[in-house]
Amino acid sequence: MSRAFVFPGQGAQTVGMGRALAEAYPAAKAVFDEVDEALGEPLSALIWDGDADNLTLTQNAQPALMATSIAALRALEAEGITVDGAAFVAGHSLGEYSALCAAGALDLSDTARLLRIRGRAMQEAVPVGQGAMAAVLGLDFDAVSAIAADAAGDGCCQAANDNDPAQVVVSGDKAAVERAVDLAKEKGAKRALMLPVSAPFHCELMAPAAETMREALASVTISAPKVPVVANVRAEAVSDPDTIRALLVEQVTHRVRWRESVAWMTAEGVTEFWEIGAGKALSGMIRRIEKGAEVRAVGTPDDVAAARAALG
Repeated sequence: MSRAFVFPGQGAQTVGMGRALAEAYPAAKAVFDEVDEALGEPLSALIWDGDADNLTLTQNAQPALMATSIAALRALEAEGITVDGAAFVAGHSLGEYSALCAAGALDLSDTARLLRIRGRAMQEAVPVGQGAMAAVLGLDFDAVSAIAADAAGDGCCQAANDNDPAQVVVSGDKAAVERAVDLAKEKGAKRALMLPVSAPFHCELMAPAAETMREALASVTISAPKVPVVANVRAEAVSDPDTIRALLVEQVTHRVRWRESVAWMTAEGVTEFWEIGAGKALSGMIRRIEKGAEVRAVGTPDDVAAARAALG
């Protein structure tokens, strides 16, 4: 049975995530310790005992979610389940960094620092209140792309996350995104709602953040991954370090092609997807993309034990 490990993106964070893993597995605790040291601050204290609003800040949520994912992976490794057993790894937006770290392309400390820079850069690219994102449910990607184009006017409104056959997120100038919400409802969307995010991710307004990431990534070592990484921008596997570096820059302003990525992995023979880290958002998307796929979420010691048992 061919398996893919997938890693969640922003929105999956909850106060307390990963604590039970750290308490049960020394290797998981070591991940949080290393991330704290890399950032020069006790991010783990914020993750486990902090304020939810503070954890949700992009500059905190991104490294926090990555740390939780890698901690879950280390717990699996302690039970003899390694990333080498996966055909592919992939992640949603920031989760692509978790996937690269899991596959050995990025060092853990570098990944934490890159995500702190990425989070800050994405937040600072657009003044608070000027950008927005909205989720459109019940219309396909082509329909939502057309709505976004109509809504843009003189501003920016783009399809930013192609999550599954009936969930597409648009991003851009607040007024344009609000127009897209109204248009989507007129066009028959089941729901169209503004999202509680602090910046308009994955659209052309993120260009300043992309330049920041170009500089940050230029000085970081990227190795060939042990397992091919399915890139958000291409919706297919990449292994060349220079290509990975370039695509991480593009990823900031380009849409997350998650629906296509899952479909591509399925076409390549993947029948089982393991969501590694916090929450089960990707699991729900995968079930809507590929009805026959087996999906498993691994974010707690009980999940790790169940995974171990399932493999015999």
